[in-house]
Amino acid sequence: MNRKSFPRAMGAFLLVIGLLGTTGSADDKEKDQDRLQNAGTVLKEILNIPDDIPQDLLDKADCVVVFPSVLKAAFVVGGSYGRGAMTCRRGENFNGPWGAPSMMALEGGSVGFQIGGQATDFVLLVMNDRGANGILSSKVKLGADASVAAGPVGRDASAETDVSMRAEILSYSRARGLFAGISLEGSTIRPDKDANESMYGEKISAKDIVLANETQIPSAAEGLISTLNTKTPKHKAT
Repeated sequence: MNRKSFPRAMGAFLLVIGLLGTTGSADDKEKDQDRLQNAGTVLKEILNIPDDIPQDLLDKADCVVVFPSVLKAAFVVGGSYGRGAMTCRRGENFNGPWGAPSMMALEGGSVGFQIGGQATDFVLLVMNDRGANGILSSKVKLGADASVAAGPVGRDASAETDVSMRAEILSYSRARGLFAGISLEGSTIRPDKDANESMYGEKISAKDIVLANETQIPSAAEGLISTLNTKTPKHKAT
């Protein structure tokens, strides 16, 4: 290659690299939008079954985290994990409507051992501001950095059990149509920073997205937020 043609070849190469990067970003955002839509679908289905999360507990929750269609295989392959979204009630005391979600990641621990070959959906209720701030700030190990328990089910189930009163997070799973409380102790949950940047178009912390009350709700999350505003519009103080 002569000296004159080298700059043109290099320019073409950089253009291709730029286009590939743009395509990759668009694909990532589309996947994240699908994730938000799936989270909304999963939560709506779960809250419409007869023996779902007790209303009293749902009304006391500050935040809800949904991980749709988690596969056991994801935890066998190193570095893979379940992906989902977390939304909280707006307002200083979590007494407002539900706000914009942060993308989240669920990793390792006991999750892979507790789910079979079928896709499993997970729903977590975050019951106090300590749990919410911890999860939104950094990686949290469930059972160590934040207390977690299998949540009770059934509309008439007592929400005043010792476990549910003490736990910062209550966790549930749905697989093969079976909905039940499940312990996720030993697993970790953290904000998915790359997915948040892809979704919102800028580097913004999970805490600012969820708690600052200034972030616009993405259209892909409207189903999730609408379901929560319909099913549990008012926060019940603990």
